[in-house]
Formats: sequence, C-alpha cells, structure tokens
Amino acid sequence: MAELSGRKIAVLATDGVEQVELTEPVKALKAASAQAVVIAPKGGEIQGMNHDQTGDKLPVDHDLASVSADQFDALVLPGGVANPDTLRTIPQAVAFVRHFVEAGKPVAAICHGPWTLIEADGVRGRRVTSWPSLKTDLKNAGANWEDASVVVDGTLVTSRKPDDLPDFCREMVNLFGAGRARQAA
Repeated sequence: MAELSGRKIAVLATDGVEQVELTEPVKALKAASAQAVVIAPKGGEIQGMNHDQTGDKLPVDHDLASVSADQFDALVLPGGVANPDTLRTIPQAVAFVRHFVEAGKPVAAICHGPWTLIEADGVRGRRVTSWPSLKTDLKNAGANWEDASVVVDGTLVTSRKPDDLPDFCREMVNLFGAGRARQAA
C-alpha cells in the first residue's frame, strides 16, 4: 500500500452513515500514515448504522462550517442510505465535494456515497460502481455504471457495499498516494 504521511484526508458524513464504511476507510488511511479527518454538517457525533440497525455514535473531528476543502488532499464519501441523501441537500456539503471534483483531487465513494457526487456534478463521463439501486441515478447523471467490487477512473475510486471494503480501501490508499506522485511530477 502507498505511504500517505503528510496527507490530510477529509471524510464527509452525517447521521445515517453506514458505520463500517466510515470506520474501515479511516483505519486504512491511518495505517498508511494519513491524517483522516471526519467532517459533518454539525460537530460532536453522528449516528452510525449497521445496514438498517442503529450502530454506534461516531465522533466528528470538525463541523463543515469550520473547514475549507482547500485544507485537504483527498475526500472519502461513505455510504448508508440517509447519510448521502441528507448531504446532497446541504448546499455547503455539495460545494465542499464540488471543490474536490473541480480541483481534480482524488475522491473515494462507496455504496450510496456517489449520490453526493451526482449533486456536485462529479460523475459525468466517469466509470463508477455503487450500491445497485443507484445505477439508474448514476447513468442519468452521465456516469458509466459497472457492477464490480471496485472501479478506479482517474481520480475517482468507487465500490458497491461493505463486502467490497478490502478492495475499496486498497485502491483508495493507492489512489491517494498516486496523487502525491502526480503533484511531485
């Protein structure tokens, strides 16, 4: 896996996040020596979910109003149904995501996470995967949807579900490390 020392990664989530889709990528980023920062529309804690069952309260490092997308090298968008469905209705969250898309910074989205990317116009012309129920939404937004455990297209890595987390985390860390190589070139 890539070494991410000195890299600051935003993990944008809110209540209803699929717990393991937040905790496992954060664990993988920290194992690669990155600084993973959980950001939510409100500070304190967010409610994790284990599919349709209530999970743990998860700590938030910063509320969205207190950070700027310029402070981060890459972005992770976990899934869960309620999490991205809420985020895509918050203009500040959509603008935060849009910054990464427009700046060409790496983005990793899993499960329902691409919903927020749709709102930020971040999937048009891109190869992606997601939870199967998002297939039509992604196609309607101009994406080329594939049924695969992980799809990497340039600065975007996507996966379908919690079972794909090993592939997702590996490719996310590799992509975020490749961003450093592109900057150095």
